[in-house]
Amino acid sequence: MAAAKKAKAQSSAKPSVTEYLAALPEERRAAIASVRKIIKKNLDADYEEGILYGMLSYYVPHRVFAKGYHCDPEKPLMFAALGSQKNYLTLHLCGLYVKASESKWFQAAWAKTKKRLDMGKACIRFKEVDDLALDVVAEAIRRVPAKAFVEFYEAGRKKAK
Repeated sequence: MAAAKKAKAQSSAKPSVTEYLAALPEERRAAIASVRKIIKKNLDADYEEGILYGMLSYYVPHRVFAKGYHCDPEKPLMFAALGSQKNYLTLHLCGLYVKASESKWFQAAWAKTKKRLDMGKACIRFKEVDDLALDVVAEAIRRVPAKAFVEFYEAGRKKAK
């Protein structure tokens, strides 16, 4: 008797947003789609959507920031990402990582919602959309247009040298 295949929690999709979403189990696809809608609605027009590092990503394309990501200049500069990991979903907000004042604002705004925040430096872990303070996520996206993100990023790189 053949064992039934269990749906993988982590996506194995290749470079297409459509393929990434299609590879997710339905409940995860619905959660990622809901957060994706919020991101896209609040995203500056200079950002683009695609797949980076195996996640649905929003990045500053080379046409806006020709240098790209310093660790791999062939890649654009990632601003945000949505991922499906083994035990949870992730929302990465790199604007919180490159600018301390944005991180402080974000954590204070989230605390006012009374929702639990499971967060690393810029990675928010969640199991379902209701775990997120979507209004705070939307504002965090709106607060950092692509050109400002590049300025934050380059200022941080200068400090690191």
